[in-house]
Amino acid sequence: MEILKKDSQTKARLGKVHTPHGIIDTPVFMPVGTQATVKTMSPEELKTIGAKIILSNTYHLFLRPGHELIKKAGGLHKFMNWDGAILTDSGGFQVFSLGDLRKITEEGVEFRSHIDGSKQFLNPEKAIEVQMALGSDIVMAFDECIPYPCTYEYARKSTDLTTRWLERCKKALVTTDKQSLFGIVQGGMFKDLRKKSAQDITQLDLPGYAIGGLSVGEPKDMMYEVLEETVPLLPENKPRYLMGVGSPDALIEGAMRGIDMFDCVLPTRIARNGTALTRYGKVVIRNAEYAMDLSQLDPTCSCYTCTNYSRAYLRHLLKADEILGLRLMTIHNLHFLLNLMEEIRQAIREDRLIQYKKDFFSDYGYEK
Repeated sequence: MEILKKDSQTKARLGKVHTPHGIIDTPVFMPVGTQATVKTMSPEELKTIGAKIILSNTYHLFLRPGHELIKKAGGLHKFMNWDGAILTDSGGFQVFSLGDLRKITEEGVEFRSHIDGSKQFLNPEKAIEVQMALGSDIVMAFDECIPYPCTYEYARKSTDLTTRWLERCKKALVTTDKQSLFGIVQGGMFKDLRKKSAQDITQLDLPGYAIGGLSVGEPKDMMYEVLEETVPLLPENKPRYLMGVGSPDALIEGAMRGIDMFDCVLPTRIARNGTALTRYGKVVIRNAEYAMDLSQLDPTCSCYTCTNYSRAYLRHLLKADEILGLRLMTIHNLHFLLNLMEEIRQAIREDRLIQYKKDFFSDYGYEK
């Protein structure tokens, strides 16, 4: 992590994260390619809109097509024809979201596949083994994502388990010259547990640190409070990654609190449901009011979709279940967020991030 500049009015910082597959300008939003593809997008299209790093998921690739096949293909980069950086989530969040289909022990997690119901097992060593086979640039530790709400006692035991699992992950990762392990701060919504978790995992001196267990149903104000308490506990010279957060307001608020990296399925998921992120708020393009609207999706946007197609055409494609509609909406939403991050970086360069937030929130329609 190379820090180029700190914002004079907030805790935001402008930086560069160096990886074996390129240098990443931060703060950065990472498009999610869960199953070795960002849904509807080709690698070339991702490059065109400015993506330098994407996220894939250990749980899904472990179950299908299997990490051994991907290793045989030369690793995930070659398998999916992506020469940029890749961060792989450990699969912890997906496993723990299975609810009654999984059983947690000190050793790991036994669960039933969501694909065919078969019994499977993941633990820190297996999660690292899979990610080593995938060959991702950034490897996430296997952790338990604490649900919201939960009791203090559950959060305490879970957080301690995550720390012990991280120690096992560190021992299991052997290709450290090509892969960097990030630890994950847990602790639920309890500030003392967050503090203890941050202290425990930073003692392991890892290349980077993530904050997990947020954006799991809690109010946003609570998420920001946890960030304000947690981010200062993380080393300044290491990347700080807020997992699973991608709404425009949260990207700005997170950057202002010192977060460097974000990811979320939000832009691609809502695109496929017919919702666009625009400078002036969300546009649900399926709505009847856009049936005869020949204006562009977002008048401030220069993406391929907005340059070439009207709202009426996009609505027609979606109503007719044409695949092109999903692609064009996805291109726009990802371009919108990647451009938003570039605007945030420029605002940090010019020490005007607070004013940028006010202007953006006013245009978008946020209350604050």
